[in-house]
Amino acid sequence: MTEVPETRWEQWGQSGYKDEFTRLIETGADVEGEARLADVLVGRGSRILDAGAGIGRIGGALAARGHDVLAVEKDPDLIERAAHLFPDLPMLASDLLALSRDRLAEAGHRADFDLIVLVGNVIVFAAPDTEQQMLATLRDLLAPGGRILVGFHPRRMHGNARDYPFEEFARDVDAAGLRVQHRFGTYELHPPADDYCVAVLAVTGSR
Repeated sequence: MTEVPETRWEQWGQSGYKDEFTRLIETGADVEGEARLADVLVGRGSRILDAGAGIGRIGGALAARGHDVLAVEKDPDLIERAAHLFPDLPMLASDLLALSRDRLAEAGHRADFDLIVLVGNVIVFAAPDTEQQMLATLRDLLAPGGRILVGFHPRRMHGNARDYPFEEFARDVDAAGLRVQHRFGTYELHPPADDYCVAVLAVTGSR
């Protein structure tokens, strides 16, 4: 596997994330807002990569809607919890920076995703100074016309996450060969806001 730096998530250590969201799922709370938006961005039965899948809540929800989903997560504790909550969700143990078409092929997966979901603040927990690399790595896994759905808090809200103003994010998007096709303030498509960023990214030059 390609050598990759330690993520901010790993540097933080551990949080109550998996227990909190497990409780919400088991009590029937609505934790699928990101999945609902992802679902309408693609046609039926699309290939979707859940990048930084955590305990699998979004990938599991999209698989239940009939999509062909591959979840990717590095944290072994989260992978174990995902296997318990969503036993039918295919999960690849990998750092996002280590993904490539060859790596996926070796694991028996195609790298032609109609949508890549990078939500739940994954990008602000990336290893320092790797945001452009992460975006470019994911760009290379898209099918023609494929897009990336990103969601994060621009101002640090949790643990070891970084501040990531939209303007800086947009520059990184551009440097990675992508463009911001749409920007919203929520997964319900409210206007852009300072406290949360939802962005749909397309490959530069694509329609």
